[in-house]
Amino acid sequence: MLQKFREFFAPPPEPRLPAVPEGRRYFAIGDIHGRLDLYEAMIAAIEEDMAGAPALDHRIVLLGDLVDRGPDSAGVVARTQAWQRQRKVRVLAGNHEEMFLAAFEKPEALRHFIKHGGHETLLSYGFSRLQMAEMSLEEIFAALPQFVSQDTRDYIASFETMIRAGDYVFVHAGIDPSRPLGEQKRSDLLWIRERFLNHEGPLEKVVVHGHTIFGRVMDCGNRIGIDTGAFRSGVLTALVLEGDQRRILQARAGDNAAVQVFHGDRAQ
Repeated sequence: MLQKFREFFAPPPEPRLPAVPEGRRYFAIGDIHGRLDLYEAMIAAIEEDMAGAPALDHRIVLLGDLVDRGPDSAGVVARTQAWQRQRKVRVLAGNHEEMFLAAFEKPEALRHFIKHGGHETLLSYGFSRLQMAEMSLEEIFAALPQFVSQDTRDYIASFETMIRAGDYVFVHAGIDPSRPLGEQKRSDLLWIRERFLNHEGPLEKVVVHGHTIFGRVMDCGNRIGIDTGAFRSGVLTALVLEGDQRRILQARAGDNAAVQVFHGDRAQ
């Protein structure tokens, strides 16, 4: 009888923390936006991290927006292709990849793309500043396929929209909180903002996302935002998930143009 009373008044067990599948370590990298320097530093840090635990199944997820705004979008895309030949790297489509591909469809879409960071992307693919200044929009549109190959466009078009891992789901922008994961619209996964960010209740899984820039990693319980604005802040963030543990890696550009990687114990 005494034992039953003890069990009745015992505190409830601690809730189970979200976790990824046992034996796996995930590295989710936020929006790179053409910052090949930060990306190279992050790759080196991740490779070193993986070398310290060779028995684990390491998986890398890029959260989209590899291109635009930063100086070397072409280099980031090419480096990602090379890394995929060596490691388990999956890439999510961001809204900037969508704008990039749309720019090949009609001049007005190209105008929108250039206005939102595509100018730097076209320079990285071989357009000169003089060409960009002197050519009309229609001339740039006509020349575009000569600078960006069909193979490159097909590769970018192959990027995914959602990746699940245990109690987590990786997307670029977020999800529509009113819809199950299996019924999400592509437009929301790539573009959503307020309806997702303002949702305070539980979600089907913990959503790891980029798209919206924060000054630090935003762990809100139901979602974790890791876009720290690499193209303007000089800080590229990766979230590391293993079991029910979380930590962060950050590649940061210093005043002397050197890039350093910082290790954080927990997402903040």
